[in-house]
Amino acid sequence: MMFLDPQKPIETCESGSCDDCAINSNLHCHFRLKDLIHFFFIAFPPFLLGGAGIYYVNGWLLIPWIIFVVAFFEFIEIRVMCSHCPHYAEPLTSLKCWANYGSPKLWKYRPGPMTILEKTVFFGGFAIVWGYPLPFLFLGKQLFMLVVYSMTTIGFFLTLINFLCSQCMNFACPLNRVDEKVRGQFFAKNPVVAKAWGKGGNLPPDGAKAPEDQALV
Repeated sequence: MMFLDPQKPIETCESGSCDDCAINSNLHCHFRLKDLIHFFFIAFPPFLLGGAGIYYVNGWLLIPWIIFVVAFFEFIEIRVMCSHCPHYAEPLTSLKCWANYGSPKLWKYRPGPMTILEKTVFFGGFAIVWGYPLPFLFLGKQLFMLVVYSMTTIGFFLTLINFLCSQCMNFACPLNRVDEKVRGQFFAKNPVVAKAWGKGGNLPPDGAKAPEDQALV
């Protein structure tokens, strides 16, 4: 299956069924192909434009950018941000979400907020990924490309935050914009996550494995 079964609660949820779930319309616990396509549609333009601008100046300097982009989104970001997401608790070897689909799960599941260091690495990686093409576009006098690159990058983040991050269950992410009421409803159904956030969640029943014990180390 390409994505998780939409009729089956996620691993951290204590509900027996997703039928009549009060938060289904406000939070994405499951993902569909159209969510992935939507993300690709808004994410690819800046990378294509930035890559073209770098290549125009010096094709060889495109290589370190590509290497860093792959390393950051496939390994570093997964550790500092994605490993805090309830979706990471699923007993799978790779992620099936819209933002990092197919990325390997090499780290342990860490419910709860990100640390200051993790947030620093997260935003530092963003600055390198989207900032690297800027000197090439500016110094290469590709002013039209610079304007379009800047607009598509801003458009990407605005769309991401307002339409995707506003329904994402990874509350640890600094970009998350889920309403506090919806967060409370999610915590009520996901006690392990609630406990990690200090929201009064309960421990799993005796003999049951917590989701973090099922994840890969």
